[in-house]
Amino acid sequence: MQKNKMVNIYLYSRYERFWHWLQSALIIILLLTGFELHGTFSLFGFRSAVDIHNFVGLSWLILFAFFIFWLFTTGEFKQYIPTTRKMLAVVRYYSYGIFRGETHPVPKRRELKHNPLQRLVYLSLAALLLPIQMATGFLYWGYNSWPTWGLEWLSLPVIAFIHMAGAFAILSFLVVHTYMITTGHTISAHTKAMITGWEEVEEGTQIEDWEQKERKAPQAAS
Repeated sequence: MQKNKMVNIYLYSRYERFWHWLQSALIIILLLTGFELHGTFSLFGFRSAVDIHNFVGLSWLILFAFFIFWLFTTGEFKQYIPTTRKMLAVVRYYSYGIFRGETHPVPKRRELKHNPLQRLVYLSLAALLLPIQMATGFLYWGYNSWPTWGLEWLSLPVIAFIHMAGAFAILSFLVVHTYMITTGHTISAHTKAMITGWEEVEEGTQIEDWEQKERKAPQAAS
């Protein structure tokens, strides 16, 4: 089957790309130092691993606050609003259609960077998993101040368990995410887009069809 011509669209701003790669680096450093603190391996040395983990963790917390501010001041938060439209089609594509060379049911465009499945995953990550991980990490770091903060009723083993479980969840996401970035029309297409900001998409009626349905949806709802 003949494929449509590929065209470039500017999808990711400089700030998005900067935040993506910086957060990736911070998460990897936190995972490495965190697992070293649990005795999984020795890389930095225990004392250095503690210092690095604490510094990077607090830096991540501050930078994440700026990211949330950016989302709402630019209106980009709309990219993460969950929707069930085309959800089953996307799930079918990733579980079956992608291996048959089918076209993605929700082509990307500037106003629609994430498909329904991505929206759900990224929203869960940004609104649930990461805040819990940061909160438990901050509490772990400030353990000696719990009485001053009025938090002596908290259980350190429970906080530690939640923080460790969150680390494994983030690691699992990182593994799946690394695989998913290889599923573009070429193995490096998505990585290139997150470096340059420009994403290659197929030129054709699919984008027009999706946009037309998007425009009709509010009218149908009203």
